[in-house]
Amino acid sequence: MPVAPTRVAPIRVALPGCCLRCGKGLLFASIIGFAPACRVCGLDFTAFNVGDGAVSFIVLIVGAIVVVLAVWLELGRSPPWHVHVIIGSPLALALTLGLTRFAKALLAALEYRHCAGGGHQ
Repeated sequence: MPVAPTRVAPIRVALPGCCLRCGKGLLFASIIGFAPACRVCGLDFTAFNVGDGAVSFIVLIVGAIVVVLAVWLELGRSPPWHVHVIIGSPLALALTLGLTRFAKALLAALEYRHCAGGGHQ
């Protein structure tokens, strides 16, 4: 019988990107890529299959935010087209990467908390 994971709130480990078990190690090795394992407690992060399903929703949300801001800026100030590129591109990239990182960490934390290992024993 598998051992139940500790009851740490998923949001408390998802926001900073901490280890799902101990809360001290780092979950990510790159911007949105998981580390192989926690350096503190040794939890294997490769067992968590969060995929990229949340990314499609994040792209739609970020796209809506950036388009609304671009329309607002265009109607309010009518800047040259390159101002939209200079503001919109980094904003879209930062929001997409930040929200993707948070979503992947939250999905992994929920998977860990509810022992949803996808059929693994």
